[in-house]
Amino acid sequence: MTSKFLTSLVIVFISISNLKAQQIQPITLEEAVQMALQNSDASKLADTKVLSAQNELNVTKNLQYPDVKLSGQYLYLANANVDLKINTGNNSGSSNTGNNNAPNVHQLLLGQANVSLPLFSGFKLNNTIKASESLYKAADYKSKNDKEQLSLEVINDYLSLYKARQTIILIETNLKSAHQRVVDFSAKEQNGLLARNDLLKAQIQESNIELSLEDAKKNEAILNYRLAMLLKLPEGTKTDIVAPEFGLVSNQPVTDVINRNDLEALRYQEQAAEQQIKVAKSKYFPSLALSGGYIALDLQNALTVTNAMNIGIGVSYNLSDLFKAKSDVRLAKTKTKELQYTINMKTDQIKVDIENAKQDYQLAIKKYHVYTESQIQAEENYRIVKDKYDNGLADTNDLLEADVDQLQAKLNVAYAKAGITQKYYELLAAQGQLNNTLNQQ
Repeated sequence: MTSKFLTSLVIVFISISNLKAQQIQPITLEEAVQMALQNSDASKLADTKVLSAQNELNVTKNLQYPDVKLSGQYLYLANANVDLKINTGNNSGSSNTGNNNAPNVHQLLLGQANVSLPLFSGFKLNNTIKASESLYKAADYKSKNDKEQLSLEVINDYLSLYKARQTIILIETNLKSAHQRVVDFSAKEQNGLLARNDLLKAQIQESNIELSLEDAKKNEAILNYRLAMLLKLPEGTKTDIVAPEFGLVSNQPVTDVINRNDLEALRYQEQAAEQQIKVAKSKYFPSLALSGGYIALDLQNALTVTNAMNIGIGVSYNLSDLFKAKSDVRLAKTKTKELQYTINMKTDQIKVDIENAKQDYQLAIKKYHVYTESQIQAEENYRIVKDKYDNGLADTNDLLEADVDQLQAKLNVAYAKAGITQKYYELLAAQGQLNNTLNQQ
């Protein structure tokens, strides 16, 4: 007795510990999407890509600012022979070469400041900045599209978890009925009112239902863990589906608006490619730059130079670019053409996706109505078969089959409700309206 008591106490203690370790967090569908957009690594990665594109744009814009360089040198000169080719006022006009009075020079100090400002480079700088701006906008729209796909993934996981929970509830209810049927059949079999074979059939059905329940619990645990990881919830958190009103979105209007972010991203990539053509053509033009500087020099015991200011304009023209630029221009035009065809294909594919999503949405609504009628029919069929069985007009196989049909009909209705919601949000995603609609709810 003592051993059994201790064993029971340990089991109770473990159960209480597991309940404490597993936190239950109620989450609505909209909250799950918002949590994923705020916390998930996929969302943060999308934001980081936009930030990288913005930083690349800033780096490109920095090219339009002047370059300012400061430099200084100290040089030690060993045994330097200094020959100053300057007029010292001597009437002979000769230099001081070989003069015993030549300065003793052992060091040189040199300081410089240079400023260079590009004035013209064949519009290369201006078009490079425009191309970088287009790529930044493309990255922004690509990020929005990635977040739309993330939201749809969360919705699908959430609805799959809902289906798994509904499956468990319905199977548990059916298991209770199956167990009670086994109890009733056992009593009849003991009193000689039922064949042993019929009892075994009921017991086999109960065992099959138990296996289905365990399988459903396993699927529910996996889906719950997957959703918790996606939302970055603490380890062991159990998400609680809150007030699911699935199926009610069937009254929501379905528009023909197309606002796909991935298509917009391709269009801005096309703009960037067109600007790259102009960048390639800039090699046909010379480069012009404004330069200025300051030099200070001190040659020990010989020469000191200060306030040596200089300013001027530099022109450069690479003649070989006249031949090389042709290949660069052809390459840029080819990439632009590729994007144009890609945009055309993407546009057609989006139209097909939207049409498929519309048809799937309408089919989901029809399925729900059909399955609702089927559930009523299955419940009525089970009632009739049960009455016939009780009156000896139907056998055990008919009763068990009617019970299975009734369970399947209830599962179909539960799945159909979630299916309407899922197909509705898939339609919004195909149109590019998913996150905007969720933010308005």
